[in-house]
Amino acid sequence: MFKELDENNFNEETNTGLKLVDFYTTWCKFCINQQSVLEELNTKGFWIGKLDCDKHPKVAEKYGISGFPSFILFKNGKIAAQFAGYHSKEQLLNKLTQYI
Repeated sequence: MFKELDENNFNEETNTGLKLVDFYTTWCKFCINQQSVLEELNTKGFWIGKLDCDKHPKVAEKYGISGFPSFILFKNGKIAAQFAGYHSKEQLLNKLTQYI
């Protein structure tokens, strides 16, 4: 299960551990296609948070998000990696395992 993020819980949820945040919109075709890949990673034990950028534009703006989907990998509250666009399961696993 994904953690839904917003202005109120974003910092608290991303402050410790390795956290992948998916910045998405409901109208983005690539975001919709990315969902099944993220579900696979989530079932493998990776923490994944999702932020709907249409509902929470201030958080997206704070991190300079302008394309969708966009991802930020946080490690103990600090940005470890930031990347955008559709990614395969293997591509995301490679990025995540670099920081474990």
